[in-house]
Amino acid sequence: MIDVFLPPGHVWLRLTRPHYRDPFDTSYARRQGGRWNPPDSWPTLYVNEDMATVHAQVAHMFTGRGIRPDDLDDDAPIMLAAATLPRSQRVADITGDRGAVAAGLPPTYPLDASGTAVPHTTTQVVGSEVHDRGLRGVWCRSASGIGRELAWFPARGARARPHWPAPLGFGRWRHARTLDGIGLPGPR
Repeated sequence: MIDVFLPPGHVWLRLTRPHYRDPFDTSYARRQGGRWNPPDSWPTLYVNEDMATVHAQVAHMFTGRGIRPDDLDDDAPIMLAAATLPRSQRVADITGDRGAVAAGLPPTYPLDASGTAVPHTTTQVVGSEVHDRGLRGVWCRSASGIGRELAWFPARGARARPHWPAPLGFGRWRHARTLDGIGLPGPR
């Protein structure tokens, strides 16, 4: 497995909903599981590397429903939160072909050789190996097919540090292609 340190100070982005009390709560993914952690396992926070990945994730959310992001109103219940993570987070690097193969995945990850999505049952095994090695998560190509995402496994007591005071409504960021395009000040 290939491991790397995450870039210090990087701002990670998370899609969230208006009714979530804490957009960086890891307990739901711990209970329900996700792509990289099985149900009833360990706290996990799923975040996106950049705005291109965020936009791809929004489109991916509506795949097969006949809805495109451009069809949504500015008050759609999709919010964006941003955070930085503690320094020195060592993670499995599955952002490229070599890293995918080293983790036991096809070089075509997130798809297999036939073009089908690699199932969670497979990625959860990899996530368990990553967690057992004491790494802080999986940095990988996004399941949406565009960009990169991170499944962060915080150490006990570690928390994501909000970059903005509160998540932003869809209309505030829907057309932004970079964080600068949102027009907010830097970290608080």
